[in-house]
Amino acid sequence: MSRSRRRNLKLEPPPAWRARAMLGLFGVFAVMLGARAFELQVLDQEFLNEEGAKRHLRTMEVPAVRGAIRDRRGAPLALSAPTESVWAVPAALLDDPGRLSALAAELDYSTAELRDRLENYRERQFLYLQRQLSPAHAQRVMAVGAPGVFLQREYRRYYPGGETTAQLVGLTDIDGRGQEGIELSLNDQLDGEPGSRRVIKDRVGRVVEDLAEFTPPDPGGDVRLTVDLRLQALAYRELKAAVLEHQASAGVAVMADPETGEILAMVSFPSFNPNSRESIPTGTLRHRAVTDTFEPGSTFKPLMVSRALDAGAFTRDSVIDTEGGRFRVGRLTVRDFRDYGDVDLRRLLTKSSNVGAAKVGLKLGPERLWQVYNDYGFGSISGIRFPGERYGVLRNFARWDDVTTATAAYGYGVSVTALQLIRAYSALADDGRLRDLRLTLADKDDWQAEPRQVISADAAAKVRDLLGEVVSAEGTAGRAAVPGYRVVGKTGTVRKVEGAGYDAASHQSLFVGMAPADDPALVTLVMVDEPGGGDYYGGLVAAPAFSNIMREALRILRVPPDNPATLTADAVAKPESKS
Repeated sequence: MSRSRRRNLKLEPPPAWRARAMLGLFGVFAVMLGARAFELQVLDQEFLNEEGAKRHLRTMEVPAVRGAIRDRRGAPLALSAPTESVWAVPAALLDDPGRLSALAAELDYSTAELRDRLENYRERQFLYLQRQLSPAHAQRVMAVGAPGVFLQREYRRYYPGGETTAQLVGLTDIDGRGQEGIELSLNDQLDGEPGSRRVIKDRVGRVVEDLAEFTPPDPGGDVRLTVDLRLQALAYRELKAAVLEHQASAGVAVMADPETGEILAMVSFPSFNPNSRESIPTGTLRHRAVTDTFEPGSTFKPLMVSRALDAGAFTRDSVIDTEGGRFRVGRLTVRDFRDYGDVDLRRLLTKSSNVGAAKVGLKLGPERLWQVYNDYGFGSISGIRFPGERYGVLRNFARWDDVTTATAAYGYGVSVTALQLIRAYSALADDGRLRDLRLTLADKDDWQAEPRQVISADAAAKVRDLLGEVVSAEGTAGRAAVPGYRVVGKTGTVRKVEGAGYDAASHQSLFVGMAPADDPALVTLVMVDEPGGGDYYGGLVAAPAFSNIMREALRILRVPPDNPATLTADAVAKPESKS
């Protein structure tokens, strides 16, 4: 094309509609952007703020201190100590692997174990690495400087009483919830209400700003028990010594104040160290005084005699022929340790005659005999509200024949707990008034019912008097004597049930007693389960432990002696009879 021709060409302007169309499109986009901005900034502002807060605002729980458990004098039995738990944001920690080895060493991991744990939970924003470290240990962990690793304040339960109070006080889990014992039964009272605080965190979980929103935690309430730690430690020491001396499998000791029903000591052996959860032996968590049942044997005889006196079926001077120590009842032959001849009620209890007891029980009859045991609280719980308490077994009298009635008279065919038995003896000590047992001193225990008069005060006093020679050279429990005091009580030696019958080689040895005799301040029970090594009679196994416990307990509580003439006694006679 020639140069002249190019000069003759003219450029035509674009159509006007195209410019207007472009302006219109820009206008539509502007309106859409404005509408979207209005929607986000005005209509959806609250929603978007909430979504943003979810990514940065956090409500952190502030743990509450669990209430303390103390004995009646204020001595601590369970306390909460501050600890630190180490947690991490796994992804943040894995992004800087150079510090893993040092961190693993402080937390007692191998480097590979820690890396694998973090990889398994990489998507999480919170992962515990170690719980309840001491503050000093926690500071060493933080000194490593690993990214995404933080501390959280927690509390760990500490039990100053150790194995002495372990089964009584119980345990909490690692999160502070009661699992056993008082920790479980009074968890709602002990447990506090956590507080909270609002914070802003960055993407790796670090608190970058602490907001003003703070709700303080409400600490748990303290619990004051009726037990006296001095008496608890004493009872545990002597029970443990008796179990070990006689190569027994287990044992129980309980001490109560008969005028109030307050438990002053309640121990079980074997026990465990609650401060070392990793080494708790199997089967030691349960408190045998509450959960284990046994046949009471001859310890039931004074209870039956009290009703026989109250009902007028017998007097103190009534004479009973013991049939030469052998008495046939249906298919059963009731036997005494030896021929005691004719016995009155005092000699029946002193020598623990099974034949004499069977004859008293048969004269009372099944209904009245069942009723006295029911009145004394057998077949019902004791009132202490302890986890796992058993009712025992007291079958209805309608199912009793002569054999059942005769054996029930000397404590077979009935199963009881140690708490039920000490409760019944406390009624004997308190002039026939049966009370609910108490384990806490809190005001909330005021719901407990008034004591019930199960036998007359006169009958209770007579039974205590009739028991006077049991703890003597003439009775079955000479080794239960306490110098300076008149002790009354009763032995029991029971064969254990094995399969469909009784095991002649397996026994439980019992003694339940009180002092001073005329106005008892303390009632104590000792039961030794499956003693070995030859001795198994209650007067030889349980009675000496009872004596050791009561001697110190009466001194600790400053109970005035009622028999000072025996304070200089050098020795106590060995029991003549075996029951």
